This record gives sequence, C-alpha cells and structure tokens, in this order.
Amino acid sequence: MTAPARTPAAAPIPVPAPAWFISDLHLTPGMPRTLDAFGRVLDDAVQHARALFILGDFFEFWIGDEETATPFAADVAAALRRVAEAGVPVFLMHGNRDFLLGRRFAAAAGATLLPDPTVIDCAGRRVVLSHGDMLCTDDERYMRFRRWTRRRWVQRLFLLLPLPARLRIAQRLRADSEAGRARRPADAPPPTYGDATPAAVEALLADSTAGTLVHGHTHRPARHVHGAGERWVLTDWDLDGRHPRAAVLQLDAAGFTVLPRA
Repeated sequence: MTAPARTPAAAPIPVPAPAWFISDLHLTPGMPRTLDAFGRVLDDAVQHARALFILGDFFEFWIGDEETATPFAADVAAALRRVAEAGVPVFLMHGNRDFLLGRRFAAAAGATLLPDPTVIDCAGRRVVLSHGDMLCTDDERYMRFRRWTRRRWVQRLFLLLPLPARLRIAQRLRADSEAGRARRPADAPPPTYGDATPAAVEALLADSTAGTLVHGHTHRPARHVHGAGERWVLTDWDLDGRHPRAAVLQLDAAGFTVLPRA
C-alpha cells in the first residue's frame, strides 16, 4: 500500500458560511446540459453562497494554460470571475484530469488555487479538502501513475511539446475512456474509480486534526463515519448521459446539506 500525502496540523483557511463544494464536473463543450446546470449553480452561488470550492476534475482534461485563451475555457473563466467579483471567493483544486491547471487560468477566473489537501475553518468546523485520488492507495498502478505525472520535470517536458501534440495525447486518452463507456450495457450504473482506502482516510483526518473530510474523485457520493471523523464524498456531474446526476454540498451553521441540481 502506498502512503497518502500528509497534511500538517497547520492553521486552517477561514471561510465564511454557507460554503459550497462541487467536483468532477468534467466540463467539455460536448456536455451542454451539464454546462447549463453549472451556469445556474454559479448564478445561485452569487445569491446564496459565501464561498465556492471546486475540488478537481473541473475540466475533462487540461493540457496547459494556453487553453485559457480558447473560447470554451475563456467563457468558463469569465463565468467564475463574475462570481468572484460579486463577492463570493472561488477556490480551485487540481484533479487527476486537470492537474496542469495553472495560474493563468486562475487569474482569468479570479480564483485561488489550493494545494491538495487543504484545511479550512467554516461554520465552526475544521474541514480537510481533497480531490480524493491520493486516498485510493490500494490502487497501486494508479498511485505509480500519479507520482510520475506530479513530478515537476515530467510536467515541464510535457508542456514543452507543441500544443497540437499535447491535444492529440489528451484526446487519445479520452477516446480510450469513452470507448470503455460505450462497451458498457445500457442499464449499467455509471463507472467508478477505485475507492478511498480507510487507512488513508483515517491518516488524513488525523494529520489535519480535522473532524470532517470532503472529497470527490471516486464518483461514489455518500456520507461515511470513520473513527477519526466523518467523510463526505461529492458526486460527479453528468446531465447529458443515461444516469443524470449533479449536486452541491453546502456547509453552514446547521451542518452539511446535499443540494441536488438538474
């Protein structure tokens, strides 16, 4: 088993409530219903939230911050900036699909990039946030891939490739993923990633001295109780497929509430 990343018991980031948490939107122009729902969430966030956290896999893939200039990414960034300029801070965390998301996009979106994991203090609770892939330590093959792709020199080499070459690599990986989905029976449930390892969850809760962990990645939305605290798993978003799903997790003085979206 591979040990998860460790979080020191550092001072948390103070966050006003209500705070909203979403992840795994996998945004792409080919998912118009999901995009529309996301736009409505941003409109609602301006009215009802005090902070918005996007915990990774925001985009289906991200091949470098040059993408910020594309019409699709520019529109998404502008939509996030409107939320930030309305007084609702926007926080972005990398996922396994968009770990190359960088400062150029964050600046265009008026957003703050967060390390994974990050500890916040909101509504009187100390909460540790993560995308969640680092918790899947029993999946040794993926953990090796994760360690390799997070090395700075590997990322720098990839970013030195011409943009069309990077795009071809990303599209090939996505095509392989879509082919796997197409082979699934029509009545099959949505695919999932490897699940979080209980030992990794316990270690992260203990190291961060947080009573609650919020993460995505596994596409298994639920609330779990562990010895060291509770764990909320965010849903992925897909309103264009056979199994529509989208939700916001809200934290306020009353605790956590799942807000379904459509």
